[in-house]
Amino acid sequence: MKLHEYQAKEIFANFGIPVLPGKVAFSADEVERISQEIGYPVVVKAQVHVGGRGKAGGIQIARNAVELRENALKILSMQIKGIPVKKVFVTQAVEIRDEYYLGITVDRQARKLVLMLCASGGVDIEEVAAVSPEKIAKVHIDPLVGLHDFQITKVIYGSQVDLSKAKEIREIIRNLYRCYMEVDASLAEINPLAVTIDGQVIALDAKLLIDDNALFRHSDLEQMREVGADLDELEEEAQDLGLAYVHMPADKRGPIGVMGNGAGLVMNTMDEVARAGGKPNNFLDIGGTATAEVVEKALLHILKDDMVKGVFINVFGGIVRCDVVAQGLIKAYERLERKVPIVLRITGTNEDIARQMLEETPLQYASTTTEGAVKIVELVGKG
Repeated sequence: MKLHEYQAKEIFANFGIPVLPGKVAFSADEVERISQEIGYPVVVKAQVHVGGRGKAGGIQIARNAVELRENALKILSMQIKGIPVKKVFVTQAVEIRDEYYLGITVDRQARKLVLMLCASGGVDIEEVAAVSPEKIAKVHIDPLVGLHDFQITKVIYGSQVDLSKAKEIREIIRNLYRCYMEVDASLAEINPLAVTIDGQVIALDAKLLIDDNALFRHSDLEQMREVGADLDELEEEAQDLGLAYVHMPADKRGPIGVMGNGAGLVMNTMDEVARAGGKPNNFLDIGGTATAEVVEKALLHILKDDMVKGVFINVFGGIVRCDVVAQGLIKAYERLERKVPIVLRITGTNEDIARQMLEETPLQYASTTTEGAVKIVELVGKG
């Protein structure tokens, strides 16, 4: 479960992590009222469940009422990576001397938690890892043993942060780890962890991901869940329909719809489409027990995006029978108001029956995933 910055900061504050005062607002009028309470200058920050808010213009400083209203109206009318901004966090602005990165997450390869501290904060940690990985100090935390003081010392001295602030950073790390464990987080991140010009060490941003499987222990946190908050319109509709559908980000979205049964198979299919020179539009998993009705519903939903010019469907008929899938596709195709090329790779139970059913239809058959990916790219174009 993703939390907004203002929600994560509220939790951080409860664990003794220093944050600046601020409130959430849903309109420019509310932004003005909150700013008068806090006092200028303030920062207006878009609250969406995607990264890159600053680069997209979703974080603005306002030094007076004129700048404030202009920035508030601008941010509340924008979309960031396809997600509309419906609210903003208004908080005190400070002058920053240094920006650090601090985070705790799961290292699945090591099967341990990993604590990371870096003197190059304020940017995506992935960028730092790609360009200057030596700048990131890391220690693995055995979940059965916990975080030791010597490990905190190791990351502080290995990260090139200002050692005169080691005491404050040490305390923040301890509290962040305690927060991570007690709320059952899968990620706790402060970026930037800032040192202000007057020497304060403050969490200027906050990110928390909570393990969904642990929410039964946290009824207070579950109330913070915002259904559809990080979904675009088609993803919200899919959720209501009971479909496992993910729309690709607007800047990466292509013209080829992708559908299959099983998350791994669908992801592999998307990779093959990309390898063939095409761009997938979506991920849609119809599951292992899909009926003809589910298949029809899934195809019709993919085509709600006018950008989709063709669909590649990849089905392994284990639990779900191939003829059932074919029946749903044929029925759905007959109802399509907008006909597009459809390539089907289907194998497994009742495969021969399914192929016979498809022979007299415009649906095109492929014997392998690679063949199907090449065929749909040829029919649609690389987009």
